Amino acid sequence: MSSEFVRGLTCRLCGKQYPKEALNFCTEDFGPLEVEYDYEAIGRALSREAIQRRPRTMWRYKELLPIDGEPTVGLQVGCTPLIKANRLAEALGIRELYIKNDAVNHPTLSFKDRVVAVALSKAVELGFDTVGCASTGNLAGSVAANASAAGLNAYVLIPDNLEQGKVLGATIYGAKVVAIKGNYDHVNRLCSQIAFRFGWGFVNVNLRPFYAEGSKSMGFEIAEDLGWRTPDHVVAPMAGGSLIGKIFKAFKELEGLGFVDPVKTRMFGAQATGCNPITNTVKTDAKRVKPVRDPQTIAKSLAIGDPADGFFASKLMRETGGWGEDVDDDAIVDAMKLLAETEGIWAETAGGVTLAVTRKLIEQGKIDRDGSTVICITGNGLKTQEAIIDRIPLPPVIAPNLAEFESLVGASTPAESELAPVGA
Repeated sequence: MSSEFVRGLTCRLCGKQYPKEALNFCTEDFGPLEVEYDYEAIGRALSREAIQRRPRTMWRYKELLPIDGEPTVGLQVGCTPLIKANRLAEALGIRELYIKNDAVNHPTLSFKDRVVAVALSKAVELGFDTVGCASTGNLAGSVAANASAAGLNAYVLIPDNLEQGKVLGATIYGAKVVAIKGNYDHVNRLCSQIAFRFGWGFVNVNLRPFYAEGSKSMGFEIAEDLGWRTPDHVVAPMAGGSLIGKIFKAFKELEGLGFVDPVKTRMFGAQATGCNPITNTVKTDAKRVKPVRDPQTIAKSLAIGDPADGFFASKLMRETGGWGEDVDDDAIVDAMKLLAETEGIWAETAGGVTLAVTRKLIEQGKIDRDGSTVICITGNGLKTQEAIIDRIPLPPVIAPNLAEFESLVGASTPAESELAPVGA
């Protein structure tokens, strides 16, 4: 069982150790806490063959996820397609391109279902009956849906300017959704106060160390679906900055277990220019992340001005030889359309950010055109229709007759002799 493999929590700054409890910061230096595993024990219990015999969900890697025993929430989450994107690769002028498509993840069409499945399974283990989150949209829907399925009470707090699809995508499940006047950072601060005042399990506050580990499953799946190898480049969107680090952590854990060759993957992070605290840190070689106080971008799911893992994300990109870039709203929409037109994938605005940044990095020569590249698409375009509704032409309206259709497509009616049956 997983309880044999999880030792506890460790401060990422000073190394102080804590038991498995609902706590997200070190009481000595306020550094973030991370789950610590017994990798020797995991190595004795787990093999590539054992993983491949299991059902195709994220829980096939359960020894590397921080729950005790069997999962209780989100049992069907994960194992989304890794798509060989040949048409998009040709459009970008690169040799080998894959799309990790979490826009079709179960149940709420985003990668957040991974982190929520872990966080709520842990919440149940720790005895919480009420859970919640601060969210820019996708997390709100995932917490609401998974809490409903698990019979938990849920409070979801969001900025008051979210896309309507994401607001509806949380309220439909019966969660108590509260809109806060302000941006995500205002919402997050309030959630921290609520979590400790009421003793509830907020997935990205006091349950954050466990929650964040769920993102590793995306990295495990990428490596397994590539035939137990890691790609040369990964491009991932950054909001709080955790995803990019957890994908790389997954690769390194597989390396430590001997499941993949030594990892040489270069990690690239993508943000919108209207909210780019992490990429700005990388591009200016700054030592600290300067928060963006008033995010302005159509990519609302990435609009976190004071990212919790911004320091670690920027450090990782530098250490792996990667880079961070950002793009404006026009580039985001263009990339959303390009992805849809080449690969039939409708991504939300965050996906537009990721692809637009990938294209920019290729043009800058920072991504090798002959290497293997994985783009992480983290949410579905159905949730962010407002971003493109005025940028897509409306369909023409014609009468129900062939002549009008021929006029529309520029065709002419065939002569009667051309319509006559053969041999007539």
